Amino acid sequence: MDDNDSNIRRWEDLDIDILVKIFQLLDIFELTSGISRVCSAWRMACCDPLLWKTLDLSMLKSNFIKIPLEPYVYVDERSDRILTRLLKISLGLSRQSIMTLIFHFNLYVSDEQLTYTAERCPRLKRLVLPAWNRIKKTGMCKAIRCWKELESLTMPSIANPPYILEEISTHCKNFSELKIMGPCDVFFASSLAAFLPNLRVLSLRCSMLFTDVLVLILDSLQNLEVLNISHCVLMEALPAPQHKRIVKEIDVTIRQKASRLREFLTCMDDSCVMCQRTRTDEGLVRWYKYEEGLWKTDEVRSLTL
Repeated sequence: MDDNDSNIRRWEDLDIDILVKIFQLLDIFELTSGISRVCSAWRMACCDPLLWKTLDLSMLKSNFIKIPLEPYVYVDERSDRILTRLLKISLGLSRQSIMTLIFHFNLYVSDEQLTYTAERCPRLKRLVLPAWNRIKKTGMCKAIRCWKELESLTMPSIANPPYILEEISTHCKNFSELKIMGPCDVFFASSLAAFLPNLRVLSLRCSMLFTDVLVLILDSLQNLEVLNISHCVLMEALPAPQHKRIVKEIDVTIRQKASRLREFLTCMDDSCVMCQRTRTDEGLVRWYKYEEGLWKTDEVRSLTL
């Protein structure tokens, strides 16, 4: 009996590389469920950097309700506890290996959760942060100062963009890609020109975009290589009483300005489902109404998830 037992290999004797391969098949909930506490070998495998290049929380959404006052959402305590627990365990196991961080567009992260994460992800290169109702200016600025290697950001449009763009300009010297999930107005475009003149990739897909804003972007961002305005509702400002009208085709002048780009991605097709949705939602696509995960797509390969 003793001889037979001695021939049986224990789980903790399994090669670490094999354990890592197995753990790569687990999702974030499974990986943080306690398997790192099984034994020292499993703990070592759970901390392998291969498991933590990307922290993908896009399957986690907050339970929330809309409210009329700031921050305009109320998130229940259970949602916050689940997110805090996941962050603490995963950030502890990752040992500062995370280079890509993805939040769901309906995951309402708090100031404390964001800054806690930022301090433990100093090597972050890509951030996908669509929802930030609960994040204050001070919290966002503190986080950005931790991310000196940040290169790419997916974000909602905000009413006062200069502060975040200035922080990126000051602290993230390699920053080159921006995706805005919402309208880009003249103020936003002017802020881009002022603080991110070296931006190389910009995606404004599925939003309302005025032609003067588009011209401002093309004229001001001279280092821009890729511009995605696919499925946008393109508008032209007019004097009263009309005020504005929908543009059916991009005019020659704009196309000439865009000709210097490596890629100018457009789609204004009446038969396109995404174009129809943008028009129905009046230039502010309500992603929750559509297929789960649709918000992750982008015609720019480096920005799709």
